[in-house]
Amino acid sequence: MKSDKKAVVFGELMMRLATKRYERLVQAHELEVDYTGAEANVGVSLVNYGLQSYIVSAVPDSPVGQACINAMRQYGLNIDYVKRMGRRLGIYFVETGAAQRPSLFLYNRKGSAITELKRGDLDWDEVMQGKDWFHFTGITPALADSVAELTQDACVAARRHGLTVSCDLNFRSKLWPLTKAQKAMTGLMENVDVLFTNEEEASKVFGISARDTDISSGKLSEEGYDDVARQLVDRFHLRYAVITLRESLSASVNNWSGMFYDGKEFYHSRKYHIDHIVDRVGGGDAFSGGFIYGILTGMDPQETVEFAAAASCLKHTIQRDFNLATLDEVVALMQGEGSGRIQR
Repeated sequence: MKSDKKAVVFGELMMRLATKRYERLVQAHELEVDYTGAEANVGVSLVNYGLQSYIVSAVPDSPVGQACINAMRQYGLNIDYVKRMGRRLGIYFVETGAAQRPSLFLYNRKGSAITELKRGDLDWDEVMQGKDWFHFTGITPALADSVAELTQDACVAARRHGLTVSCDLNFRSKLWPLTKAQKAMTGLMENVDVLFTNEEEASKVFGISARDTDISSGKLSEEGYDDVARQLVDRFHLRYAVITLRESLSASVNNWSGMFYDGKEFYHSRKYHIDHIVDRVGGGDAFSGGFIYGILTGMDPQETVEFAAAASCLKHTIQRDFNLATLDEVVALMQGEGSGRIQR
């Protein structure tokens, strides 16, 4: 379904260095290089489905920065609002887990280009003019106090121009202390319409937990997640509270689904049993991208959550961060085609 809707995403662009063949970092003699970012993942999903998407960020004016820009262009992400400045690109290392060994992530992003952005470097009114949706994650304000200020400015400008504002809570304890995250994210919620999260993050950052539910047991309660979504909508006056539900049976096998609450009704997707995860990085971003696409193109609520869940399920079968499943592939999975048979 083609649309003339336009989205803006704001966040750090990074280099991903990943081990091959499920190797551990301590034994690896070579690493795969890729360029990505949580918000860029969402933007690329939207482009892949036929929407226009703009990334706001900063990269160093160097061959590494140019390689990152080239990667964004390759997948159609608009880079008009990417500043060439700063000394370095943030890096993260990935050691892909298997079976009972979990994946490992190491960050090297202190002093990255985006942290050198200051108020006045970006004209948010120009960025938001003529756009329909603005998306950021909780990773962005965690990078530096100056970036948190820019995030607040962006949300206010987006609201002023009539955009829908969404946030993926994405709490990262390695980036900022919990107390700081609680204060900053609570303040940002004043200008957020759609919140993407999971129960663990909602409990840590906002103190909102499912009543009579224990996530450590590995069993998910539909009523418990409904309760969390209701509390989020009521506290922050959200349009939608959207929750992903991951049951990690091992690093290689997960059950995956999603739900959302619009203040009146709860909508749950089907549950997917993913019995061979190729790469789970970006799975949540793929869900966000699918949900945003559904809302922007006028899908009904149940279609929207089914599209988001199918999109993110397919992402788990794709190497690296971007979800490159096509619109037709997502729709086919929504309609029950999940056999994996060769398409000729």
